[in-house]
Amino acid sequence: MRPTAESNEFRRELVNLLPKLRRFAMTLTRNGSDADDLVQEACERAITRSHLWNGEGRLESWVYAMTRNLWVDEIRKRKVRTGSGTVDVAEQDSLHVDASADKAVYAKQLHKLIMTMPEGLSSVFLLVNVEGHSYRDAADILGIPIGTVMSRLSAARIRLAAMISEQAERRA
Repeated sequence: MRPTAESNEFRRELVNLLPKLRRFAMTLTRNGSDADDLVQEACERAITRSHLWNGEGRLESWVYAMTRNLWVDEIRKRKVRTGSGTVDVAEQDSLHVDASADKAVYAKQLHKLIMTMPEGLSSVFLLVNVEGHSYRDAADILGIPIGTVMSRLSAARIRLAAMISEQAERRA
């Protein structure tokens, strides 16, 4: 059976989403290997359910929402199991940035700061400020009201600004 042109385009778009999807998964999981597993599971599910994609809206939003739902399910499973641990944010894999050395260092530092924020704040910040989603898209992806997105985004921005200011004071 030959894949259709529509199927090939869907897969091409999905592959192009991988870097963004991994960053989003990192805000949820706080762990590189868990993020990789989550991305793989989300991609598998997106491909096997591609027939459900109606082509309306952004594929990115559909896949992000699917990823978030998969992670919520995983958290529920872990609560039932015993012995599931997490990796401290300082031990995480670094974010790969295709930029100059200075920008790469700054991006890595910024990524670590974002990852130290609580999950609700970091996910909203990443979706809106890094990935460029609208408040409505972020609310749909995360399954929360748009007002909650706005308040979490405000709190995340304030927290991030304070953390950056604190680091600058330490260096001075």
